[in-house]
Amino acid sequence: MTTLLVIAKEPRPGRVKTRLTPPFSPEQAAALAEASLADTLDVVAETPATHRVLALDGNPGPWLPPGFDVVPQCAGGLDERLADAFAHCSGPALLIGMDTPQVTPALLTVDFTECDAYFGAAEDGGFWALGLADPDPALLLGVPMSTPETGAVQRRRLVAAGLRVCDLPRLRDVDTAADAAAVAALVPHGRFAARLARCTAPSGTGRR
Repeated sequence: MTTLLVIAKEPRPGRVKTRLTPPFSPEQAAALAEASLADTLDVVAETPATHRVLALDGNPGPWLPPGFDVVPQCAGGLDERLADAFAHCSGPALLIGMDTPQVTPALLTVDFTECDAYFGAAEDGGFWALGLADPDPALLLGVPMSTPETGAVQRRRLVAAGLRVCDLPRLRDVDTAADAAAVAALVPHGRFAARLARCTAPSGTGRR
């Protein structure tokens, strides 16, 4: 089986989902981030795995379900933090972020029998998932993060290393208000959609 890794920030106002403000307040953006993270962790908890690990920048909260090992993220850029998360794995591992609450156990159930790597491209040019049969931190170090070319560069890095790459479906990250609306429509019964509905309530009752 595979180790499932989630890399995330503690959902605190002003530290997460800053591109959602405006139209949302920092408190609302943090609440949306918390709902996205909670939905993601619940899906990971439902997916068969050898281990489940949360690489966290900050402190865990009531949104963390049982069954996860929590490890602190290292210092440095995102490429270094992703590499460090893989460095602690001794076998096949699949890493995802906290920005795709529409993930399902089926998407996260991967088989490395005929693949050395799994790659999930994101619509914004990044990637939402990366799986490695043999986790090698060097495959991530130096990849420019948070650019429209991040995903393409990372996938080329895998191919250049001689890995057999299997592609996962392209997903949309929640970065902007438009992203939030589109993703909530895909999972209308999740925490994320419910929180978005509260945040967009016309009377202001959704404020937090």
